[in-house]
Amino acid sequence: MRAFVMKRIGEVGFADKPEIPPPGPEDAIVRTTRALVCTSDCHTVGGAIGEREDITLGHEAVGVVEAVGSAVTRVRAGDRVAVNAITPCWRCENCQRGFPSQCGGPLGGWRFANTKDGVFAEKFHVNAADANCCPIPDAVSDDAAVYTCDMMSTGFAGAEFAAIPLGGTVVVVAQGPVGLMATAGAKLLGAGLVIAVEGMDDRQTLARHFGADEVIAPGE
Repeated sequence: MRAFVMKRIGEVGFADKPEIPPPGPEDAIVRTTRALVCTSDCHTVGGAIGEREDITLGHEAVGVVEAVGSAVTRVRAGDRVAVNAITPCWRCENCQRGFPSQCGGPLGGWRFANTKDGVFAEKFHVNAADANCCPIPDAVSDDAAVYTCDMMSTGFAGAEFAAIPLGGTVVVVAQGPVGLMATAGAKLLGAGLVIAVEGMDDRQTLARHFGADEVIAPGE
C-alpha cells in the first residue's frame, strides 16, 4: 500500500506499507478518496511533536468504507464517510466530560499522524467507527465534505468552547480557514455582534460572508 510518510524530522516521501489488518469489532477501514494538507502536518515534519519514523502523515480525509468490525452498526462497506481529525474513544472520563480532543490524556484524541498512521495512504484505519465515521449525503461531493474534517469542525468547536451567550459579543482574531469557521460558528450559536480581526482584503470579504458584523485590521 502506497503512503506519504514522515521519514524523520525534516524529511518526507512516498513509501510502501503493509496492507492494513482487518478491523477490530468497533473499527473500520476506509479507502481514501480526498485528503487535505494541514499546517499541523508541516509542524509535525518540522519536529513540533518530536521524532516520528516512517509515520503516515495526514488527518483530514474522506473516503469509502471498505470493511467494518462486527459491532459497527452505523456505517457499512460502500458508504461514503468523512472522518474527523480527532478520533476519540468517546468513553473515557475526558470524553464524557465533553473534552474529546483530550481523550485519555492531553491531546489523546489526536491519533492520526501522531500516535498511529494518518490518512495520506490508499487506506486508513478508524477506531470507534460508529462515532468517528460520518456518512456523507449524496448531494455533498467529496471535495466539499473533506473540509468538514478539520477546518470546519475545529472552528465550530472553538466557538462552542467559548460558551457564547445569546446576543453576546465575540471577537475572532485572524480569518484563515479555521478562523472563518469560528466566525460562522459564533453566528450560528446566537452571537449578537461578531467582530473579525483580519488584515488581508480577501479574507475580510470572506469574514463578512461567513457572518462577521464588523471587520477590522490588526493595526486598527
